[in-house]
Amino acid sequence: MKKIIPYSALPKLTLALSFAFITGFVQKTNAQEIITIQQAIEETLHNNLQVKKSQLSEDLATQNLKQSKFAVYPTLNGGADQNMGWGRNNLGNTGIYENTQNYSFSPGASLGFDLFNGLSKINQIKQNKILLEAGKANTDKIKNDLILQVITSYMEILYNKDRLSAAKQQLSVAQQQQKQQQELLDVGNKTLADLAESKSQTATAQLDVTTAENALSISYLTLAQLMDIPSSTRYDVQAPVLAEFNRPSVNYNAEQVYTDAINLFPDIKLAALQTASAKKGIEVAKGNLYPSLSLSGSYGSFYNYNYNLPADVQNLSFGNQIKNNVSKGVGLRLSIPIFNGLQSRIGVKKAKINFLQTQADEQLAKNNLNKIIYQAVADLKAAESTFESTTNTFNARKEAFSVIEQRYNVGLVNSLDYNTSLTNKNKAEIDMIRAKYDLLFKAKVIDYYLGKQIVF
Repeated sequence: MKKIIPYSALPKLTLALSFAFITGFVQKTNAQEIITIQQAIEETLHNNLQVKKSQLSEDLATQNLKQSKFAVYPTLNGGADQNMGWGRNNLGNTGIYENTQNYSFSPGASLGFDLFNGLSKINQIKQNKILLEAGKANTDKIKNDLILQVITSYMEILYNKDRLSAAKQQLSVAQQQQKQQQELLDVGNKTLADLAESKSQTATAQLDVTTAENALSISYLTLAQLMDIPSSTRYDVQAPVLAEFNRPSVNYNAEQVYTDAINLFPDIKLAALQTASAKKGIEVAKGNLYPSLSLSGSYGSFYNYNYNLPADVQNLSFGNQIKNNVSKGVGLRLSIPIFNGLQSRIGVKKAKINFLQTQADEQLAKNNLNKIIYQAVADLKAAESTFESTTNTFNARKEAFSVIEQRYNVGLVNSLDYNTSLTNKNKAEIDMIRAKYDLLFKAKVIDYYLGKQIVF
């Protein structure tokens, strides 16, 4: 038996999730792949585009965090300007204009560093860390939702397989009965009305088989679409052995389940992180209300080549000009926000409103979880009662049919009573099968909210 895996380790959960009666392997039978519940979940989580999209969002959040961290470091930039000019220009500001041509080159570097900006950058780093965790929680939430959907679809297939098997058995019995009625009619022991009633029973059984086949096909298609594999793929699922069905425990306290789930459920964790992020966003916005102080520095030089110098005058060499024309500068800039269209103050108010919205969303998520868990616990107890009732009904119907069948074979009851008894038995069997899987599924839903290993 594998260990319990928390929600934070959902990828590992997919590996541990198993039925007790499913051995967890793939085998080929008549060229048809048999898929276990683990493989169905792994395939779904691997192929699902929602999961991939959420993981890409995580990557974006990671880059945003890196960007905000590097934003606190000084900026250093280098560059060079080149200019070529010609035409009539004022020579040395003498008022004399002549045709000239010159070339200039000015390399330089600049440094900038924010000494204080209202702690906006620091708070932005903290907010981005929270957003990254929220992105991971969102991925866990999507995976968690998909796992529940896969389990639901898988259970639906198992139920429909049993339902189809029961329907086929009913059809076989009905066909045999019809054949018997025909033989009795041929020797004069039955009437045409008895044969017609038997044919009607066979047709009804055939309809049940068709309905069950359609339901099974749809459930296979639903699981295939969840796994994002071609809808035409032929596969089967590992079926449980009825004799190994163990009735799950229903002794759960709804409030205790909620208390445990609230610390584990990804939806709640995601909502809480979004609230924390919004709260930090207020501090980021408030940073724009404070004065900012920044330090800057520059270092550069200049080179100029004049094409119109007199013959006895030459331009200084490139190296000498660059060396001699070095310029340096240091600056300190203080910016005080006085009035900027109230953008900063409105930004703070919007951040506070966003925080209140996320608080409401978090509380809604908790209320919704509380409601779902209370409903799940109630549904589990109701499912147990239903399973017990349907089992008793089936056993009684089965016993009653056995007696009716014996009396019918010796002509003590008519075909109408026989068919009525058979129909009641068949219906009771299908009701019991559905109740069994319903009880099994609802018990696993509780385990799902508790973050337990899902074992059948």
